[in-house]
Formats: sequence, structure tokens, C-alpha cells
Amino acid sequence: MRGKKVYVGMSGGVDSSVSAALLQARGFDVTGVFIRVWQPDWMECTWREDRLDAMRVCVALNIPFVTLDLEKEYKREVVDYMISEYVAGRTPNPDVMCNRYVKFGGFFDWAMKRGADYIATGHYVQIKEENGTFKLVSGTDQNKDQTYFLWTLTQRELSKTLFPVGDMEKSETRALARKFKLPVAEKKDSQGLCFIGKVNMKEFLSHYIKPRRGKILNEFGETLGEHDGSVFLTLGERCGFAPIKKTADEKPYYVISRDIEKNTVTVSHKSPMGALSVEKKEYNLKSTNWISGIPETGNRYHARIRHLGEFLPCEIEIKESNQKNTKIVFENHTVIASGQSIVVYDGKECLGGGIVI
Repeated sequence: MRGKKVYVGMSGGVDSSVSAALLQARGFDVTGVFIRVWQPDWMECTWREDRLDAMRVCVALNIPFVTLDLEKEYKREVVDYMISEYVAGRTPNPDVMCNRYVKFGGFFDWAMKRGADYIATGHYVQIKEENGTFKLVSGTDQNKDQTYFLWTLTQRELSKTLFPVGDMEKSETRALARKFKLPVAEKKDSQGLCFIGKVNMKEFLSHYIKPRRGKILNEFGETLGEHDGSVFLTLGERCGFAPIKKTADEKPYYVISRDIEKNTVTVSHKSPMGALSVEKKEYNLKSTNWISGIPETGNRYHARIRHLGEFLPCEIEIKESNQKNTKIVFENHTVIASGQSIVVYDGKECLGGGIVI
């Protein structure tokens, strides 16, 4: 690999910085790339500080630094998508779209056009090659594994991507940052929405979706209170509100159904997994992607319905060769909102997934 050209997506954080340092130490021709994305003008601007941190790391490593502007792609494919999904009553995963269209879309294509042999990121995932087929495998640190967000990757991207910290524990990465004397060695991990950071989703959406008062109903259709908009609530979410009539029963309520057109929300004291009206075993998927080949129908796999969530036993039914009619059948009833990603695993290998219809 010595001398191979690699562009490293650098966020200004520890993981991507150590990735760049490791690749340089292995003899790669490394260029650091900071991806600039759209940020709302009403939020505190953080990208300039992150860009400065990424630049400092590149100076410390004595490698070239480039800023790549993907504002339009991020706004269109991540933010606009997320808002339109909520308006339609679905619960999207913007981080999945961020990886698909920004990091492994705009950035990947940009790097390949400039003659890169590879791109690299600081994701905690691994790639294993078997007989020319590239498989996406969980990161060694199970508390940091990010395969759930990368189920849309294909052989094209995996064959040209490196994940230098994927086989490490986070503590090892942090120790290497100190060893390499990187200026971000003690920087805290970023959290929240891809690139934007920690944000209250309801507050974020309220800047683009006008709040609309509606009724909160119980399972018998009786009005319990009011909400600010059914689009701001998610199936299975704990619903806090001021009840019209106070009762001795102070148990929490959970959302068990929504009517977007009527703008009503139905709640129950039952936990999300106990609300039989929303529990299902079978879920149909759209936009499916199988990374290293279509899974066998009838085989027993496991699936995650959220990042670092429980592995749930399931089977896959694919009735058409074009994969348009794909169904996930869980062993037990579960609650999954339309728009969420279901990601399927065979052991530690991430097979791919799809979006709940």
C-alpha cells in the first residue's frame, strides 16, 4: 500500500485524526479533507472550530489539507429528506442518508475523480475481503460499532475505503492520539445529528414545520390533552403532556398510533412493547441494499432497529429478484415506525438492510 493516495475525511475529532496518522505511518500518501456542510443560521456555528482542529492535525502530521464544500448535497439529501419524512408521518434516520450521500457519495466521488486509490474515515467498522467480495463487519469496540449507519454501502465503496480504527477499542484510539501528539487528543467525542451535533429534534423541526395543536386520545377515543403536532411525535415514544383531568394514575403514556391528516395522537399506559395495536412480527422494506449478496430466504439472522440496539432474531423473505418485495419476519413482536432502518446481520457481518414502508 506504500505510496497509494488516500483522502481522509477529517472532522476535527480524535477518530479521523488518528486514522490519518495511522495511514501516514503505513506509508500512504495522505491528504486530509474537511467536509463543509449546511448548518442552519439559527444554530451556534461549530464547523469553523472543527475545521480549524482538522487543519491543526494536518499541520502536525505535515500533510495537505483541503476543504470540500458539500453544503447543497447535505441540505438536499439529509436535511430536506428528514423534514419531508417527518411531514409525511415517518421517522427517518438522517445519519444513514448522511453517510450514503455525503461521506460515501459526494466525498467518495470527488476523491475518485482526483485519482485517489482510497478514501478513509474514522468509523468503527471493519472490511473483510473473501474471494474478491468485500464484507462489512462490526467494529472491535462493540460500544462504538457504526455498521448500523453504513448499511447502504456497496462493493464499489467498500473496495475503495479504509477504516483504520475499526479494529481498535476507543481507549486504544485515544492512546494513539496522545502517542502521535495530535492537538485533538483530549477532545470530547461528538454526538447527535451527523455533522450538526446534539440537537433537540422537535426544536429543530419546529423551525421548518409549523406547530399545529391537536388532540391526544386514549385507546377508547377519549380526549386526554393536546399536543403541538403529530409529526413531532414518534411511534413508541413516551408522550408527556398536561392531562385535562388529573387522576391518581400517574403512569407514563406512550404513543401507539398517529393520524397525520386529523392531527391526532393515540396514547396508552402500556409500554411500547406491550401496546398490541402497534406490535408486529412482519415488516416490509423499501430501498433495500445487500452488501455482499442477497441473503438466503428462510435462514435465521439478527436485525437491529436502532444504532447499538438489541440484536433481534429474524428471517428474510425476498419474493422478487429485483428485491422490491422484501419482508423481515421477526421471531417476536416488535414496534418499528415507518421510515426507520432495519439492518440485518449474520454474526458480526452487516448484510445490509432497508427502510420500513
